[in-house]
Amino acid sequence: MSTRALGPRALAVTRALAPVVAEALDGALRVRAACSGGPDSLALAAALAWHARREPALMAEALVVDHRLQPGSGRVAGRVAEQLDALGLAARVTAVDVDRGAGPGPEAAARRARYAALRGPGPSGAASGLVLLGHTLDDQAETVLLGLARGSGIRSLAGMPARSGTAPVLVRPLLGLRRADTAAACADWGLEPWHDPQNDDAAYARVRVRREIMPLLEARLGPGIARALARTASLAAADADLLDGLAARAAPGLVGDGGLDAGALAAQPPALRGRIVRSWLVGAGVVEPSAAHTGAVLALVEDWHGQRGVDLPGGVRVVRAGGTLRAARPRH
Repeated sequence: MSTRALGPRALAVTRALAPVVAEALDGALRVRAACSGGPDSLALAAALAWHARREPALMAEALVVDHRLQPGSGRVAGRVAEQLDALGLAARVTAVDVDRGAGPGPEAAARRARYAALRGPGPSGAASGLVLLGHTLDDQAETVLLGLARGSGIRSLAGMPARSGTAPVLVRPLLGLRRADTAAACADWGLEPWHDPQNDDAAYARVRVRREIMPLLEARLGPGIARALARTASLAAADADLLDGLAARAAPGLVGDGGLDAGALAAQPPALRGRIVRSWLVGAGVVEPSAAHTGAVLALVEDWHGQRGVDLPGGVRVVRAGGTLRAARPRH
């Protein structure tokens, strides 16, 4: 099938994947599409299947993650896999256990379980070099607003990176496309996406942003808000990457004797202190420390007056002993 045979939106999605496909072919990398069956990931998987038909050397596959959080989720995942198989894309369903008690909330717990599955073996039994995620420009705009609401700093305003991780590399090739583009692409291909009922549940902050806040901003401030927020994410990401790099270079000189040197940490610029502490906490076993958690630990340095330690997720407790911050899990 030539590109001329594609509808305009399907063509846009296939073009968005072209650089990733070229990378996979050049490096002989296996590429895997994460697919929930929703319009975004289904369009992504369909575009990957289209490229695979044109490039026999492309090692392409799909993985459908069943979080088992809704009745009948296994049947839904099975139908999605059947759709992908019909497109010529080998698909596998992987059921995961979501630990709702770990981390800041059920959405984060589901995301950790999903990403762990995506990093594992696929239909071929082999790991993937590149994993494609179907996040769009609209998802990016929502992420920026949610980060702004949390007050979590410039890294949260940077949104989702276009690429992250190693072995496999997580790639988001659709960040330049709108949600309407992927829905139209599915129509171009004659596909029927699955609509997750949780995407209509106002109990989730992201749903409220999508259905209430974004339309209000567009109505009051004019069109183009989503693109402006996505552009903000790109600019913030560049700044955050620089600061993260500076913090990473400074951190080794602050850690010793099993703890973090409070005096040396206090001498660092404020923009680096929080990053150093957050990285140290992650290394100590704290699951996704929030800005509030980081701030509480920083108070042991910046506002030290003999206070007790800080209890953090994962059962980690940070205390200051003399001039050193120490992190430990309670003994049972």
